[in-house]
Amino acid sequence: MATRPGSAAAPRTAPTGWVYRAVVSAHVVAVVAQPVFAGAYLTGDFDSLRRHAVGADVTSSLGYVQVIVAIVVWARLREAGPFLATMAVVVAETAQYFAGLAGALWLHVPLGVMTVAALVVQFIDVWRRPFPRREARDA
Repeated sequence: MATRPGSAAAPRTAPTGWVYRAVVSAHVVAVVAQPVFAGAYLTGDFDSLRRHAVGADVTSSLGYVQVIVAIVVWARLREAGPFLATMAVVVAETAQYFAGLAGALWLHVPLGVMTVAALVVQFIDVWRRPFPRREARDA
């Protein structure tokens, strides 16, 4: 990669960072679909409740995969922030999941809104900054 004289090369994202970005991206797509399915159900498309339930399983599973990848990011790249942010989202998402199963809409809906917002912010964050290799950071 060519750089201008006197300018430092921008840190490149490590493969681990790219995997984390991919998982966060899939997770945000799944979580954004959830209110769409819920809204379709509320307008009378009763099959959308089944889609919402399946979407909840997919979204939760992606959250747990994201936890695993965030642990790898922490171990390989020495970045604890992605793990902490992921855990906050997954804890809220899990509480929201069980609130939905219990029919506690007073908790399910606001936690859902917060979870979607948190994941969108996390998505923006992971794509705005590099996840450089340890050697690149130490140089």
